[in-house]
Amino acid sequence: MPVWKCGRFQLPLGVKTYVMGILNATPDSFSGDGILRAGEFLSPLERALQMIENGADILDIGGESTRPGAAVVSLEEELQRVIPLVEILARETQIPISVDTTKAEVARQALACGASIINDISAATFDDAMTGVLQGSDCGIVWMHLRGTPQTMGWSTPVSGEGEEKPADLVDEIGVFWRKRIEVARENGIEDKRICLDAGFGFGKSLGENLEILRRGRELRDFDNRNEWPILSGTSRKSTIGKVLGEPAQSERIWGTAATVAVAIQNGADIIRVHDVKEMAQVARVTDAIVRPIVKGRVG
Repeated sequence: MPVWKCGRFQLPLGVKTYVMGILNATPDSFSGDGILRAGEFLSPLERALQMIENGADILDIGGESTRPGAAVVSLEEELQRVIPLVEILARETQIPISVDTTKAEVARQALACGASIINDISAATFDDAMTGVLQGSDCGIVWMHLRGTPQTMGWSTPVSGEGEEKPADLVDEIGVFWRKRIEVARENGIEDKRICLDAGFGFGKSLGENLEILRRGRELRDFDNRNEWPILSGTSRKSTIGKVLGEPAQSERIWGTAATVAVAIQNGADIIRVHDVKEMAQVARVTDAIVRPIVKGRVG
């Protein structure tokens, strides 16, 4: 059975969808759920334990918002936000701790404190030292496709003028990017079974392209005809859902998120990254019962 190797954890693939709960150690998360207020932590351990009780299989800690237009956070500030949480959660919980960062030094210190996964939205392209940090570890890695940076990312629009070349197919574009990053990993001695891939829903894509990522998820799953790498889907409360629903408030996008989660799982996602753990864990459990092979011991 294939597994996603994440340090001391090995997560079997294909038997269930793993729920990654988002724990934002920021004052400005796009969803308004940052746990820093006036520079103080508000019960991060309590929130994490509640997520685990509600069905989180992985906790993903972020110390720098990646919402469009978010301000850049200094290395020192991100370390202050993230490392104390990693130390507490690695000690007090028994599930993989992921850190959402593009900074090599944050990754290095987080891994030293017990993190098992580094979730890098840039796929180690923002910080040249990141690959070396990952090379020296046995952690799990999430590498995502994006265009631009959180401060500049926009999207490409189709060119319709006669004789003008249209942009490359979106799935092909993402697949080419993934292949290049996998090759970089291999050149640096990083095992394939440590790598998880994310198509970057909401990161430099138009509304139509984001919906296309979900609609063509099976093609992304099969981008190399090998089905070797786990796929992460991160649609939770994203603006695409708000635009479809005509709902600007992130807190009102839970059931829209539920639809995207079900479709993502149907089309091959192995991990869903979500804010609303209890609700999305239920969606994942029912969708798994429909679309995944029967697992020995499961009862109806």
